[in-house]
Amino acid sequence: MDGEANDLSTQFGEASKLLPVGLVLTTVVVLYMNYFFLHCLRLLQTDLPEEMRQSEDVTRGWIEMTLFHCITGMLLYCLARCILTYPGTVPAGKGWELTPEESRPEVEDGIDLVEKKHTGERRHCKWCLKYKPDRCHHCRVCNVCVLRMDHHCPWVYNCIGFRNHKFFFLLIFYAMLDLILVSVTMFDTVWWSTRVDVSISNMVVLMFAETLASFLTVLIVSFLSFHIWLMSKAMTTVEFCEKSLKKASYNSSIYSQGTYGNICAVLGPRPLLWLLPLSLPEGDGLTWGKGSTPSGSRGSGERDSLLSQDAEGRRESTSSAGASRKPQVAG
Repeated sequence: MDGEANDLSTQFGEASKLLPVGLVLTTVVVLYMNYFFLHCLRLLQTDLPEEMRQSEDVTRGWIEMTLFHCITGMLLYCLARCILTYPGTVPAGKGWELTPEESRPEVEDGIDLVEKKHTGERRHCKWCLKYKPDRCHHCRVCNVCVLRMDHHCPWVYNCIGFRNHKFFFLLIFYAMLDLILVSVTMFDTVWWSTRVDVSISNMVVLMFAETLASFLTVLIVSFLSFHIWLMSKAMTTVEFCEKSLKKASYNSSIYSQGTYGNICAVLGPRPLLWLLPLSLPEGDGLTWGKGSTPSGSRGSGERDSLLSQDAEGRRESTSSAGASRKPQVAG
């Protein structure tokens, strides 16, 4: 945990890398100002006496404004959690440290890993000097190994990994809802601005906001559809790219637990809370079985037993090697 705190404290060391985050916030502010001040207030008719207001438009204005603020609030919360939540990394110690004593072949036989080198040895990171768990990859931007790394996202200035993957998915989901709401409901106000005597500046600003919202809707819907497909197939973006490089099939993943299990691995075990930033996925992100639930979700006891088996295997191999050398010395 101390290492994670240090990584978070140095995350914002380069101010230039915050520019994409600033662009995202600027886009949110621009669309908010247009939708609230030019669309919602028009429907609420705050410039007219109450007896002259059209009740249908006022009711519609309150409904749309309430939905817009609720969705935007959830979007901003998930954006903050994506930025501030550490994605998870290989812990210090616990059998994952790469040291000269542990770099012998005996270490590789203890922990049951799916991903290994072609020689059968455990994967390790030459920058972090640690063994890599399954689905773990090193991010050269963050300079850390990320558990179940999906990708590095410059728009949130963070890696998307085991601990913040749900927040990232919900960020895209709420962004889609917000953009669809804006682009569909505000079109009426854009059309209204071309039929009544309003200033040219207001009409141009409304058209710009409507065009921006429509364009972003297409992008976000496509992006969300891709991530829904990845989630249903138990794949991360990194694993998808690896399959494309190897020209392997995209229809299956060695970590697939069925569609329901694959969704639970990202959005958590409670379906009623899948679309809320609550009930994060279970497990520790360190160990993953073939076609089964993450071993961390079954408790930390199994992972500890694997590590203890690894230590016992090293001791047994060391003692057997010492016994085989003794007759040679006596001879």
